[in-house]
Amino acid sequence: MPSSLLFSSLMILAIVIILPLAFHLTKYLGVKSDNKRKNETVEGGIRAVYKDSFESFNVKFFLVGIVFIIFDVEILFMFPWALNLRDLGLFALVEMFVFLGLLIGGLIYVYKSGILKWT
Repeated sequence: MPSSLLFSSLMILAIVIILPLAFHLTKYLGVKSDNKRKNETVEGGIRAVYKDSFESFNVKFFLVGIVFIIFDVEILFMFPWALNLRDLGLFALVEMFVFLGLLIGGLIYVYKSGILKWT
């Protein structure tokens, strides 16, 4: 068996054994704190002093998050296209304008739906 394969096998075995053991030992060796302030519910950086943690949030938070992800994913399509535009030719340019037209149409729909208004 080559020495690099043996070394790799031993390192993987050590990680598989030592890492879970170290995580398990922190439960017993770590500092225990029964601080009431430390254990209270915090959601989104806002302390819920008088509220239950199961209280519903405004749907606009989730809608803005979903809209951000949808319009952020377009970069995943645009970056490789921009790198290979010369090789792809005129057809790829027309296709990207169609894609951007659909995205702008979606943005207009989101704006007219009032999702981006906070009042």
